Amino acid sequence: MILTVTPNPALDMTWEIDRIEPGGAHRADTGAVRAGGKGLNVARVAHAEGYAALAITTVGGATGAELRAELDASGMPHLLVPVAAATRRSIAWVDRSLGDTTIVNERGISATREEWAQFVATVFEQAAFASVVVISGSFPPGAPEGLLEALIAAAGDRPVIVDTSGPLLLAAADAGVAVLKPNKVELAEATGLDDPIGGARELLRRGAGLIMLSLGADGMLAITATGILHARLPETLAGNPTGAGDAAVAAVATLLDSGERDTETILRRATAWSAAAVLMPLAGEISPQHPQLANALIVTDATNQKDSE
Repeated sequence: MILTVTPNPALDMTWEIDRIEPGGAHRADTGAVRAGGKGLNVARVAHAEGYAALAITTVGGATGAELRAELDASGMPHLLVPVAAATRRSIAWVDRSLGDTTIVNERGISATREEWAQFVATVFEQAAFASVVVISGSFPPGAPEGLLEALIAAAGDRPVIVDTSGPLLLAAADAGVAVLKPNKVELAEATGLDDPIGGARELLRRGAGLIMLSLGADGMLAITATGILHARLPETLAGNPTGAGDAAVAAVATLLDSGERDTETILRRATAWSAAAVLMPLAGEISPQHPQLANALIVTDATNQKDSE
């Protein structure tokens, strides 16, 4: 079973607009509302692709009630830890004319120490039944120091995948997690290094096992202590990239759940599923075209390449 942990969930609200004009008034059809947050998106993709997955997150306030109702209706297995603070919102505007998306994420409100203790205890209990643990997304401002480390420790000796940013990315590397999945901006901000290869190697030096580095339209790098592989599509896809990184994490998690450890196999699925997510209107979904996308990938050995450019 894949266990996903989302410390800072969001009620995702998405509108498609013909063309966004800064400062202008816009009309749109009724938007889509969905329980979101990176770990929930990971679990949705894994569940939809036929893998056993359980999502753990917090829930609070009126927005939390909407999040709970949507999750209950989705059929995706989940455990919700009640908190006093209202669940945050994430708003996405999809510009049809440009094929891009503008996103505003609320930062979220931290739970209390007692609520966090219950959250960690729930992860510890459920990790006993898991084959891989995924910790995804931001942590709300004011979350206690050491929370990420406690969640990683709750996984025991199971492989842990972490998709986060800032100092937490370094903390996850220091904890020796199996996989980290930053993008270039997150990697530079965390390590202070402009060279993404150098930044990835710093995370490896700290103790991470595999770095899956998102390059956006340029595909993805898989970086280990022994080499670098680069996967990309021959042509750039237009669409909504909101859940692309989460789909990549789901791809890695499903392969680790199946016992697969080959780096190229993991990179191929992660890149294909990430691209397949761009073709879908909402995060947490991937296009059924992902096998064709996987077959179209160009994979090269970039071990001797100085950087990702």
